[in-house]
Parts: sequence; C-alpha cells; structure tokens
Amino acid sequence: MASSLQLQSAIAAHRFGLGEANLAVVDSDPQGWLAAQIGPADAPRGSGLLDTRQALDHVAAEREKRQLAKNPPPGMTAEQLISGHYREVIVADARSRLATAALTQRPFAERLQMFWTNHFTVSLLKGTARGLVGAFERDAIRPNIAGRFETLLVAATTHPAMLRYLDNWLSAGPDSRVVAFEARRAARREEGPRVSGLNENLAREVLELHTLGAESARGGVYTQADVTAFAAVLTGWRVARDPDPGAPVFDPNWHEPGRKTVLGKSYGEGADALRQVLHDLARHPATARFVSTKLARHFVADDPPPALVDRLTAAYLKSDGLLAEVYRELIRDDASWHARPTKLKTPEEFVVSTARLLAFGDRWFERPEANNNAAVGAIGALGQRLQAAPSPAGWSDRADDWLGPDAVWKRVEWATRVADRAGRIVDTRQLAAQSLGPLLGAETARQIERAADGPQALALLLLAPEFQRR
Repeated sequence: MASSLQLQSAIAAHRFGLGEANLAVVDSDPQGWLAAQIGPADAPRGSGLLDTRQALDHVAAEREKRQLAKNPPPGMTAEQLISGHYREVIVADARSRLATAALTQRPFAERLQMFWTNHFTVSLLKGTARGLVGAFERDAIRPNIAGRFETLLVAATTHPAMLRYLDNWLSAGPDSRVVAFEARRAARREEGPRVSGLNENLAREVLELHTLGAESARGGVYTQADVTAFAAVLTGWRVARDPDPGAPVFDPNWHEPGRKTVLGKSYGEGADALRQVLHDLARHPATARFVSTKLARHFVADDPPPALVDRLTAAYLKSDGLLAEVYRELIRDDASWHARPTKLKTPEEFVVSTARLLAFGDRWFERPEANNNAAVGAIGALGQRLQAAPSPAGWSDRADDWLGPDAVWKRVEWATRVADRAGRIVDTRQLAAQSLGPLLGAETARQIERAADGPQALALLLLAPEFQRR
C-alpha cells in the first residue's frame, strides 16, 4: 500500500506541476518542493525572442509593408510582400513557451505562469496584438507571478499588447483635446485619421475578467456607470513609439478631463488616476475572492471546496494581495491534496506533460534543426491554438469543455502517433510506475502489462485517466 508521502509526491508532480518521468525529483518533502518554486517564473528559453520594444518595432515594420503593399515592387504581389511577416516571431514565441515548460525544474512556477497568462489573456487572433503576445508573457507576466497582485495587474493592464488587444490605444475622452481637434477638422471638411471616441473594452474586462468578476456585476458591486467612468480614467493610455516604444505612455491630449467616480470613489484626472483605481481594485474583497476561486478551480476542482476558497481569500486579504502567500496557503491546505484527480489536462498541458514524461522537451521544442513544428502544431490540432484564445476570457478551465467526442478522438490519434514513434524505445511499465506512483490504478497497470507491443503500451499510458487528469 502506498504511503501518504508517496501519494503526496505524485499529487505534487501532476496536480501542481506538469508531470515528471520519475517522482524521485520531488524528494521526501512534496510541499517543500512546491514552496521552493514560488517566485518569478523562469527566464524563457530559446532564440529569436523579442522584448516589447523590439516587438513594437516589428509591428511598425509590418504597417510599413502593408502601406508598400498598396503598390508592391515589380515582380511581387501584395500577398507575397506581407505574408509570413509575423510567422517567425510567433513560432519562436510558441517554441520558447513550450520548451521552457517541458524542460523547467520549477514546473509549479510554470503552471502559475500559464494560469496568469490565461487570466490576463492577450490573443493573436486580434490583428492589433499579433507579434506582441510573447513579449507580453515574458515582460508583464513572468517576472510578476509571485509579487503583489497589484503589481501584476498594473503590468498587464498598461502593457502595449493589452492596450492594443482591447483597443484602449484608440480610446479618446469625449471632451479630450484630440476629439475637439477632430471636430474642428471635420467642420473644415479636412481629411485625416478618424478618432473613434471612448472605448470601454479594457475597462469592462479589467472589472469583469481581471479583478472583481462577473458575479460582482450581477451582485451590484459595480454597474455600467462604473465601466464608463473607468473607461474615461483609461483614456490617454496609449502605445509609445518614441523615444521608448517598449513603455506604456500617457498622452494627455486623448485623456478625458475632470474627476471620475468609480465604485463610489472620486478620482482626479491624469496618469496617476489609473494607478489609484488599480490600487483600489487590487485590494477589493471581491477581487480577493474572484482570484482565489480561479486559483482553486485551476489546481483543485472545477467546483472548488468553499472552505478552501475562504482560506485563500483570507490569505490574500491578510497579505495585502501578496500572491506568494496565497500559493503557500493553497499547498498547505488539506483540500488541495485529495487523492482523486478531477481536473482534465488542457491540450497544452497534455503535450507538455508527454514531453516531460518521455524527456523529449529539447527534441520537440528547442532544437532549431529538429522538425518540431508538428509537436507545436499538435496543441492547435487538439483544440487549443497557442497564444490564440478565442476571447478575452481566455481558455476554459473546466474539464467538460475539453471532453467533447471530437476532442477526445483527437487525443487518441495524437497519442497513438507519439506511441508509434516512441513506444519501442521506452519501458512503459517502468515509466508508468515511476511517473504515476500510487496514482497508477490496478486496471491501467494490467492493460499496460497485457499490451501487444511497446507502442500499444505507451498509447495506453498516455490515454489512461491517471495521465489525462491531474
């Protein structure tokens, strides 16, 4: 019979981490192993990665190409000129993200990075964010996952990728100087770029998805009037080009003048108002509960134990939003160590944990000479295109949303292809015992033992409930 320590080691590796080929890496202190990983996420692996300033330069070059495409050089079509402009950047970002996850010795930190990148979603499906998503993850999320939530919130909200993704870079106050200038120009019937006016996208998503949560709106914690007022606070926060295009910039010409009232509190005009609103949102009890619920749902259960959420919320409020303290409470709580795994791995987690199981991280994601696009593309084929969440709400964190018949069949197809290539070079019986330990059920062990050959045995392991769930 497995000891409690052996079971906790398996849970630490698979529920809180990204899977291990051998549970020996967890050592004799599973909670200590996890606690030691709390801190900023690993520096990203890989080459060809752009920081925010370089990514914005790349975006500017793309705009120039599109202008040139209106009159392409002799012998070139417009499509040839602009096609593939972002491809190298996007591929490098995807390989870096996966290589870092597959090869890290701090998988708990990497899981937290994945959680927060999804919480503060920026998607390349929006053309204005294309080319910036990887830089957003590296510059806004990775350094800030274990500090105060306020720091992470400010970094994500003011990053150029978020400002572009949710259209705040084009938002102008109705009484701003730029709108007044636009009105005078229109009266003179002069041509020029149009100013669209106030845009509420970023304000709404910060309140609904990043801080207070949609339940708070239904409960009357905030109203549409708060969204509009917060949008006015956000006016003027745009994307710098010169002299430092990597930094957020406040342009007073686009800002709505005068005081604004958000959640019953009055804020002055200017750049400092946004910091003050985010400061107050980060400390709101509704934010503490919303963030704590999402963390408990991500790591423990789709419907997390209310008592666990209460304890995480209390840790958040007591520590003034220090995320490291919330994580410590999460891994201390008995409810987090329930033996039965209920969460289903997302496609990204499934592919990454397979790479870690087979020690294929460098082969699949890191070696530039390797044909590793297939492994990167597999995640998209399984239904989760990297860095391309379908909406600002990010990817679903509920098991049922990944369990449709087509989605399950695609997992079977991919696992079978991997097993056909790798099943003859690994001892699946030994690998299953070393990786899953006491999580390995008797029926799964029996099926692996009776497999016709190595590929079938490995496919059975990859598709077993014990490996698919965490």
